[in-house]
This record gives sequence, structure tokens and C-alpha cells, in this order.
Amino acid sequence: MALSQVIERIITPTVEGMGYEVVRLTVSGGHRKTLQVMAERKDGINMSLDDCTHLSRAISAVMDVEDPIEGAYSLEVSSPGIDRPLTRPKDYQRFAGFEAKLETRAPIDGRKRFKGRLRGLEAETVKIEVEGAELALPLEEIEKAKLVLTDDLIAAHQAADEQQPN
Repeated sequence: MALSQVIERIITPTVEGMGYEVVRLTVSGGHRKTLQVMAERKDGINMSLDDCTHLSRAISAVMDVEDPIEGAYSLEVSSPGIDRPLTRPKDYQRFAGFEAKLETRAPIDGRKRFKGRLRGLEAETVKIEVEGAELALPLEEIEKAKLVLTDDLIAAHQAADEQQPN
């Protein structure tokens, strides 16, 4: 099992218990590693600096007890941001209607990169409209995916901010 998977299993109960979800976790670096945890609130409210700080302290405490990384490391906790990565099946449903860039592991119909409007997820298949045609990409074949920063996405993000309690 990869180190990132081990760490995700270790921290997920704490993260979820605090009302957050792990969006993406990466471990990078050689001698001194960096653990990057991207998280979001379960209640849909945008992450604040206080959320990141609170989560960072809790993750640090769990990591100190479990100690899965040899030697010193840096911990970075962040929000996914507006043009966020799409890492979970539910992300493709949640952000249907917005523009995204997807990259597959192997070519599909002669290409690996796709940019278009997400149309959702159906039976483990991501639907995306590219140049007027709807394509079906197997979820398991998607290596990287992220939202594209557009006026529509910014407007939706601002509308969500305005609906949040202060």
C-alpha cells in the first residue's frame, strides 16, 4: 500500500469527525517530505484560514501518534479552491454543468486530454460534452481532472459565499 493511502486511512476518521472531507492527499519530496492535505467542509461552506489551521493541528496530533513518515516532514493543509481538482466520483455529479479538463491514463479515441462541459457521472462513466459531442469516459481511466476557471464557476462560487452565514 502506498504511503499516501496509509496516511489517508490514519487521518480520515479525525478529519471526518471534525466535519471535513479529504479531497486529495499527496506525499512528495525526497529527504524531507511534504504532506499535502486538501480538504473541504462537509456542510458545503467554503474553507477559511481558521478551518485549515484547526485541521492542521488535529492532523499533526494524529500523525505524531501514528508516525507513518520516516524523519521530518512538512504538513500543508489547504482548500481545493475554485478551480479544484475532481478526485471523487461525487465531484463529477456535483460540478455537472461546469467546464473541466480531464486527462486519461491511455488514449481514448486517439486522445488523452479532454476539455469540455461536465454532464455528470453515470454507471462509473464520466459524461463530458466536448466540441458539441457528448463523450463517455470510464472513471477508472481518468488520471487527472480539474475544473476550469470560468465566469460561470466564479459566479457560482460567489453565490455560495453570499448564502453562507457570517
